[in-house]
Amino acid sequence: MKSYRKELWFDIKKRREFINITPHVEECLAESGVTEGMVLVNAMHITASVFINDNESGLHADFERWLEELAPEKPYDRYAHNGFEDNGDAHLKRTIMGREVVVAVTDGKLDFGPWECIFYGEFDGKRRKRVLVKIIGE
Repeated sequence: MKSYRKELWFDIKKRREFINITPHVEECLAESGVTEGMVLVNAMHITASVFINDNESGLHADFERWLEELAPEKPYDRYAHNGFEDNGDAHLKRTIMGREVVVAVTDGKLDFGPWECIFYGEFDGKRRKRVLVKIIGE
């Protein structure tokens, strides 16, 4: 069995951002040489998420609006977590969107359903962040 690990780094320009990282994961898969197995992709920050969904800008706007309704950024003093930080909302948004995804690998390709893409969701950005890609298989 083969094992492959790589960290992907992203310079996040805004506080909240959704990035389609599917091409990066596909590149990792090609580098790994695995043709049958599993890919784990997870956010390495507690205010970020990795999830699978459609690459459609209206949907991303809906995510943003929905998450902000559930866990609004402001007022900062609404969160007991906020003291030296102002990211209590980001921790909650990450919990809602999830930490990681696992995708099957078949014939050397990510075994997706129609329209599926892997996204990195950032909820407390404006700095460099990373994602772990771990691939195991034959």
